Amino acid sequence: MRKTDKFKSPLTMASDADSSILSETEKTFQYDKDLKTLPVPELSETLKNYLESVKPLVTSEEYRQTEFLCQQFASGVGKELQEKLHERAEGKRNWLDKWWEDAAYLELRMPLPLMNMGGPGTYSEDVWPPQEGTQLFRAALTIYHIVKFWQFTHREQHKPLKDGKGKPLCMYQFRRVFNSCRIPGVFKDKLEEYFKTESEGICPSHIIVMCKGHMFMVNTLDDSGEVLTPLEIEAQLKRLRQEAEMLGAPQEVNYLTTLPRTSWAEYRNQLLACHPHNYEVFDKIQSAMTLYGLDDENAEDLTDLANKSLLGSVQNRWCDKSISLSAYKNGMILCTADHSFCEGIMMVHVCGYTHKKIKESNGLWQGTKIVRPQPPPVLLKFVVPDEVRHGIEIAKTAYKELQRCAHCEVFKYRGYGKSYCKQMKLHPDAYCQLAIHLAYNTMHGRMAPAYETAPIKQFYHGRTETLRSCTMEAKEWCQSMGDKSCSNTRRYDLFVKAVTKHNAKMADASDLKACDRHLMGLYLIAKEENMPVPMLFQDPSFVKSGGGGNFLLSTSTIGYSTIVGGVLPMCENCYGCFYRINENMLTFFISTWNADKMTSSQGFAKALGKSLDRMQDVINQATIAAKARL
Repeated sequence: MRKTDKFKSPLTMASDADSSILSETEKTFQYDKDLKTLPVPELSETLKNYLESVKPLVTSEEYRQTEFLCQQFASGVGKELQEKLHERAEGKRNWLDKWWEDAAYLELRMPLPLMNMGGPGTYSEDVWPPQEGTQLFRAALTIYHIVKFWQFTHREQHKPLKDGKGKPLCMYQFRRVFNSCRIPGVFKDKLEEYFKTESEGICPSHIIVMCKGHMFMVNTLDDSGEVLTPLEIEAQLKRLRQEAEMLGAPQEVNYLTTLPRTSWAEYRNQLLACHPHNYEVFDKIQSAMTLYGLDDENAEDLTDLANKSLLGSVQNRWCDKSISLSAYKNGMILCTADHSFCEGIMMVHVCGYTHKKIKESNGLWQGTKIVRPQPPPVLLKFVVPDEVRHGIEIAKTAYKELQRCAHCEVFKYRGYGKSYCKQMKLHPDAYCQLAIHLAYNTMHGRMAPAYETAPIKQFYHGRTETLRSCTMEAKEWCQSMGDKSCSNTRRYDLFVKAVTKHNAKMADASDLKACDRHLMGLYLIAKEENMPVPMLFQDPSFVKSGGGGNFLLSTSTIGYSTIVGGVLPMCENCYGCFYRINENMLTFFISTWNADKMTSSQGFAKALGKSLDRMQDVINQATIAAKARL
């Protein structure tokens, strides 16, 4: 095999997409060891924030009862639990990360498709409209750029992320997004991570490609460690598709990954006990950089892709992989990911870079047309005993039912976007949050406990805190929008107050000065010590304000990106609402459960559009009135 020139400088002849993520002077993970230790918040501040979040959602009598319970907690068992939490945090860089990983993800026994993240490949919005006959080339080009992103991280050439003040942020999740897999356990799952930097040792560089239900291992690097060209990858995809077409029925072991976790763990144990060869197959799947599915159906639009990403066909998926992609016959693409390894922002980093690169080349490959000979893809097959075959049939039947449990809607609001918000000196994220609250209030006649993700990545292994965005200021503004006697000037003043409050709450939550993660730690300390559940957590106000995963609005901003995606809602009567913010457009990924007849993702999309229209009318009219008074 012909050797290629060794990679010298990451910025030599770099494109705009490359130069935006690469550094010649800093290594990817060089600041991680120096990040701040996660603090234990002050109990008094946490309870103050908690009470503030309860107030808009309960009666005055309920609030007084909650206030009394908080006072009891602060001077009694809460004080004791706070001391124990400080003891746990002693000597730890992050007292929360393992608890969060276990309680939020690994101990849950529900099927993984209900917890995974997903989203449509937004390439179809600009450079790659649906087109028959493009599946393999588009898959190959996306694989190429994703492997390049992996290589930049492996070589520690990806620049460390920093906040707006230039302070380093935690890069730990860049280690986890590739070469990782969730392993089912009877009582609790575990995470297997195979990624290594170049200085740490050899890292697996193969991917798994699934076609017609068959699994193939495909190498992505040449003998000199450089990424195969897209045309070479496409040639490999053609080879494995031809082989898949000649093979019989697939084994469909991957359907077991859709079962409740304990059931999947038991079948997996049977496979491992059945034959030592199965261990090798599992190892190849688990250690793979990523998994790519080649599906035989077409996809219609972003909404169709959104639904397929969360609860679509799993014929060519392995739900436990940290990140996976699928390409459809007409060249439409989607991405799915296990949430336990990282937040959705990692999908934005990986897929956003890929999108930029594809746009730069106008969706084409502009490099060498030479296709060097490569070793053939390797078909992976398990030894499957009869009892596991029976389990596969059970899993297939159960998943067909599971696919009908939820619906997603991708809604593009084209009236305005970031530029208008900035022109009006209103933070776009706060603006979107208030639009979501107004839409809910309009549809249901009340406020909802709301969760917005707040990043805490300035801390070692920091992940997220909850910003409880239903504030008294947001409630008063929503009420004014339904009060016909209220002037637009008054509504605008209340809106500005709500925006200002939201901005302050986001700043606090991003510094771990909220309430949910701290309360979770205190609850888990009590549980580990076999202490009675404190009354604070048994109070109806705890659930009404969203505690215990009862937020009726589960939201997150995807930021100023080209990517869109989300997850299914937290609870049955909840909306998932995830949004990206662009100059002249706002895009929302909305999810609901079909069992709840009071919620509708399509209905919520319409309510959002009307809310955004009304908000602009109020702001414009209030602004005109203010100028007229001058």
